[in-house]
Amino acid sequence: MQTLLTSAQMRIADEFTIASQPIASIDLMEKAARAFVQSFLRDEFDATKNIAIFCGKGNNGGDGLAIAHLLLHNGCENVKVYVINFSEKQTVDFSINLQRLDESKCKKVVIDKIADLKNVKADIIIDAILGSGLNKPLTGDYAELVKYINKLNKKIYAVDVPTGFPAEGEISGNYNGIKAYKTICFQRPKINFFFPESAVATQHYEVVNIGLAEDFIQKQDSDLYLLEESDIQAILKPRKLFTHKGTYGHALIVAGNTNTMGAALLSCLASLSAGAGLTTACIPQSGIVALNSTLPEVMALPRDEYTRVENLDKYQAIAIGSGLGVSAANETLLAGILISNQPLVLDADALNMLSNRPDFIEKIPENSILTPHMKEFDRVFGEHKNWWSRLQTAKEKAKELRIIIILKNQFTFICSADGKVYINPTGNPAMAQGGMGDVLTGITVAFLAQNYSSIDAAILACYIHGRAGDSLAGDKFVVSASEVARQVPIELKQLT
Repeated sequence: MQTLLTSAQMRIADEFTIASQPIASIDLMEKAARAFVQSFLRDEFDATKNIAIFCGKGNNGGDGLAIAHLLLHNGCENVKVYVINFSEKQTVDFSINLQRLDESKCKKVVIDKIADLKNVKADIIIDAILGSGLNKPLTGDYAELVKYINKLNKKIYAVDVPTGFPAEGEISGNYNGIKAYKTICFQRPKINFFFPESAVATQHYEVVNIGLAEDFIQKQDSDLYLLEESDIQAILKPRKLFTHKGTYGHALIVAGNTNTMGAALLSCLASLSAGAGLTTACIPQSGIVALNSTLPEVMALPRDEYTRVENLDKYQAIAIGSGLGVSAANETLLAGILISNQPLVLDADALNMLSNRPDFIEKIPENSILTPHMKEFDRVFGEHKNWWSRLQTAKEKAKELRIIIILKNQFTFICSADGKVYINPTGNPAMAQGGMGDVLTGITVAFLAQNYSSIDAAILACYIHGRAGDSLAGDKFVVSASEVARQVPIELKQLT
């Protein structure tokens, strides 16, 4: 897994690389520019397009100058550089690249004030104005400059980070920075790219390797980690000869109601697909026919308003909440399950009942897994104005309660009891349909039943759930939750 760093830590990684390889900072900048250009030209292979590169006078601008020189060298015919001269200061590497650019006779315009921006003709804009490290909205001439660039309504590529976008920390609700089509960032994605608020700043991002010292980066102090396929392969256990249904555990899924049996069926289908040896559905009597006709492999435990689940120890894992409904009877049912000494998977209406009964929260067994989406999380743990603060609360509560919180998102945050956060990169907008959370719950409880640790079960479930959706979305505009559940065993086979 990749250790994710703040912008300040990335600058330290730059300095370490320069000192230890050794490599001059101007040569490292050249490597970054080459990596950017290779990515850019894969997207924009028409050499006749007009490319305007806006360069500040710091190292981000130095990158932009090097990019201009390389684009000309690669046959781009119409490159023009706009040097933003709003400050007297400029970095050494910017000065060196500016001299190189002048020697190449690239078209160049110096912008001393906003009024100098006239008749900018561009098919594509490259933003190299300000780098990372900003933590407040743009003001003054920079704000006016960015406003002008955005109004041109052209495709914008940002170098490392869009100007005005903070690499980490809270994102202002009134974002006034560059609105990029794509950001090509160096060595690591910016932490804030994983939050929904980043969508206004960049539609896409790509990470390019510029040769920074990976061993050094991986050892830095961070609590954020980006999952990779190799991590999943390291966790997954192959199925061995002479194993049987008892080897892979018994999962109990307490779910469904008269009008919401679909949620229970999806969770149970996912549990089967993810490999639980046995799955029992605790469902209302009215759902028995649907269960038997749809999923004959699943056993039924009929439920009425007086049901208490007896002999909890016979199950290796228990999930509760999908389509269950919120009622006094179900609160009693939840209370009885919370006394279990084993980890639980709490989703949907189980979470909604926790929000109504805060006294239940302290009773959640250690190493249980909560799977809230944004609204469910805020109901349980309080309203939040942005995703950065929401993640901080999730980290704190996971540590305080000794549980796992799967905070669902385009990039789901898996918050562990030891304070670490694992970011899941799989999944896509084609999966934006009802029932996906029920499938995730079924996959999670199945891995718990198979004796994976809670954190490993959560990591596996999120990654494989998203990967199944990614495989299906290759030639589909949308994918359904049941399709994702049925794709899970295929993904497991490929990964093992």
